[in-house]
Amino acid sequence: MELIVTDTGIGIPQKDLPRLTERFYRVDKARSRELGGTGLGLAIVKHLVAAHGGMLSIESKVGEGTQVRVALPAGSSVSTPSA
Repeated sequence: MELIVTDTGIGIPQKDLPRLTERFYRVDKARSRELGGTGLGLAIVKHLVAAHGGMLSIESKVGEGTQVRVALPAGSSVSTPSA
């Protein structure tokens, strides 16, 4: 299964792409938490996708937008702890 999310926003500089999935990393350092975002979203996505044996990729062009792609193997399952 593949999920693709695309926007036509301002894009992300190439130098920042490798760090996007780090906890608390924000491209815009001047942006405060009160304005939204904690820098955790893509870090959480990275760990969830990895737990399911999938792949996460992010492509972006400044001035054109960003595409986030999540690919998960068919029929993947994750064991959960028993209650």
